[in-house]
Amino acid sequence: MGKFRKKPVEIEAIRYMGPYSADEMQEAWGQPFVEATVLGHGVMSIKTLEGILYPAIGDWIIRGIKGEFYPCKPDIFAETYDPA
Repeated sequence: MGKFRKKPVEIEAIRYMGPYSADEMQEAWGQPFVEATVLGHGVMSIKTLEGILYPAIGDWIIRGIKGEFYPCKPDIFAETYDPA
């Protein structure tokens, strides 16, 4: 088994701090955000490459290098990313 280091990449991310409407998500990203649905009561579903995921309040929503979206827990985000 070998050791590997993650390549440095820049990503865009927004901290999910409560219920957003689809319009607010589009405004935040500056593009249509059709991958997310606000279900109410602060619950949002995001269509990811791995299926539908539900970010918790406080999670980061990341746009990856191929334009895909996915949630990330705050502790993992802090360990993985630094401000660019």
